[in-house]
Amino acid sequence: MQKTIHKSSSRGQANHGWLVAKHSFSFANYYNPENMNFGALRVLNDDVVSAGMGFGTHPHDNMEIITIPLRGSLEHKDSMGNSSVIHEGEIQVMSAGLGITHSEFNASSTEEINLFQLWIISNKRNVDPRYDQFLMDVSRMKNSFLQLVSPDIDDEGTWIYQDAWIHIAEMDENIGLKYDLKLSGNGVYCMVIDGEFEIASEKIGERDAIGIWEGNTFDVKALKKGRILLIEVPMIF
Repeated sequence: MQKTIHKSSSRGQANHGWLVAKHSFSFANYYNPENMNFGALRVLNDDVVSAGMGFGTHPHDNMEIITIPLRGSLEHKDSMGNSSVIHEGEIQVMSAGLGITHSEFNASSTEEINLFQLWIISNKRNVDPRYDQFLMDVSRMKNSFLQLVSPDIDDEGTWIYQDAWIHIAEMDENIGLKYDLKLSGNGVYCMVIDGEFEIASEKIGERDAIGIWEGNTFDVKALKKGRILLIEVPMIF
């Protein structure tokens, strides 16, 4: 088993006043040639956006974009005609394919929003763009891995154009779980949202992460109550 640990303090950081962002991988003005991606996971941004502010209309193509509000609500509009608000506890997925444009703004005029945004490299190019949004069954993530994303349109959660799976769990102190990789050759990037965990025998704190590959299974134990996001992706380079 191979492992790499990314401490929260080692991430790229940007403070634009209205936006405070932490970049797990090279993004925008943060560039580290030794930290470009984890396999097919190209971006994991941890964004805090001020009330009423956001990202104006901008383009994407051939990328799977997953947005997870951790606190607050996000207003979304895109060139496919979708207009919606994504709340805490919901997941948004876009397959950019041939190309889309979209905007994202904090839906509140008084409260900030904190969100994760993931970009996963697509395994099919120039497909028709698609959009999906759904509400998590938070009761099923209690001391269990709740599947959010998979490659299978008929599977639990939603789907993307990649052999990737995303799970979330909220675990009580001293609870342990075993994660079994879905596909041989994949790796898993584990991001601690809050709390403290022991993952593959490594102690990982809030907003720390560990990437694991060349293994079929590993243990996850909560040292302090908290939430964890697990992103399994092909280890492409």
